[in-house]
Formats: sequence, C-alpha cells, structure tokens
Amino acid sequence: MLDIQIRRAQKGDCSRLLELIRELAEYEKATEQVTITLEHLEESGFGKNPVWRAFVAVDTKTNIIVGFSLYYIRFSTWKGQRLYLEDIIVNKEWRGKGIGSMLFDTLLKEMKEQKFTGMMWQVLEWNKPAIKFYKKYKASFDPEWINCNIEN
Repeated sequence: MLDIQIRRAQKGDCSRLLELIRELAEYEKATEQVTITLEHLEESGFGKNPVWRAFVAVDTKTNIIVGFSLYYIRFSTWKGQRLYLEDIIVNKEWRGKGIGSMLFDTLLKEMKEQKFTGMMWQVLEWNKPAIKFYKKYKASFDPEWINCNIEN
C-alpha cells in the first residue's frame, strides 16, 4: 500500500529535486545539459524573486521525495496567465504506481484554484510512456509550433 503525501516544495527539498532532475536528464540522454547549481535552484525557487513553484511526492514511511512537478506562470497575450509545467519527474523505482497522476491532478487543482486559463507543457516525441500518460487526460498535442531557444 502506497503512503504518499503531496505537498508544496520547500527550500530544503532542492538537493533531492536536483538529484531527480539529473535522473530525468539521464533518462533523456542529456546529462551534460544539466548545468544548474543547487544554489541557483534554491534562489530561483525560494529567494527574493522566486520564479518557480513545485509540488513534491513524499513516501511518508521513509520521508524520501520520490517525485515532483515544477511549474511557473506563463503569460499569453491571447489567453492570460497559464500554468507552465516545466517537469514532472517520478523516481524510476516508483513509476507505474500512480504518483505521476497524483502530481498531475494536484497541478490541475492548482490551475483551477489560481484561476489560470490553462496548463501547458512539452513532451519529447519519442517519450511514448509520457505521451500515453498525457493522453489519459485528453491533452492536445500541437504539431504546428517549433521550439526555439538561445543559450547564453
């Protein structure tokens, strides 16, 4: 029987979040792309001007964080404030137990409570388990837009 608690992330959780971020990068075959430091993660979430929020899934028997969902507020000139899901990560030993759904359902509740106009995220086209997960929620997939970025 799972005994998982979903709660808001706290500053002291950041080292574990960083471990899970590295685990995700390994899964996505992009470990060299994780360059964020613990200090930057903490400052960005809990400093003077926080830019992200997160929920964590904690195994209450061991008090270990086994997953998290990290988001920020995106503003659309057409739609207004939207929740942007940056990452949802569940430790590989804990996948398939409903924890991802618990985190996602918490985000949907947050979206409604905060009166955001919707939720957005990206998924890699080869990540079939994630795509199958999102399809259960009747998510829309947009093949029209191309991702762009500039590195500093």
